[in-house]
Amino acid sequence: MAALHSPPGAPHGTHEVSDTADVQEISMTGATVWLTGLPSAGKTTIAHALAERLRGEGRRVEVLDGDEIREFLSAGLGFTRADRHTNVQRIGFVAELLASNGVTALVPVIAPYADSREAVRKRHQAEGSAYLEVHVATPVEVCSERDVKGLYAKQAAGEISGLTGVDDPYEQPESPDLRIESHTQTVQESAAALHALLVERGLA
Repeated sequence: MAALHSPPGAPHGTHEVSDTADVQEISMTGATVWLTGLPSAGKTTIAHALAERLRGEGRRVEVLDGDEIREFLSAGLGFTRADRHTNVQRIGFVAELLASNGVTALVPVIAPYADSREAVRKRHQAEGSAYLEVHVATPVEVCSERDVKGLYAKQAAGEISGLTGVDDPYEQPESPDLRIESHTQTVQESAAALHALLVERGLA
């Protein structure tokens, strides 16, 4: 590790500190935390709140935003079942790469179909990477009132179709690692519940 040698005249202990820091970073356990739920359920808001807390604790964290993935990784895919499945598998592949390299990947993505989510879980299991499925279980009535992106209003006006949970299926997780009812608690309380799960599993 020539890059860690001390420059001439530097204290002999300098490179040893770097060695220790590198070992600590390499040994950090990564994980994928997939937050599934309806549009406007609060997935992304909770993910960013948790990310801020984890970064404050020295964790390496990435939030894989569904809209950004659609723009940069899955451009050209539509919203058919097949395209939705492909999109979820691409995100799952990236998340597992991050997790296997010591990063906590937070994925606030709808992923409406159970078989797609299960395929992602199996990919992580095959690679030996930790994977948690979190259901942000906000009722559609609450989501439609929040309507962060205006999707529910557009669907009601007939401007769009195929809205998950309204006129397109959403298969709720039967046995998620955690179920969060975000409409009954604050964002910070939801993030704290998820943080507690990570601590319980030895991932934070």
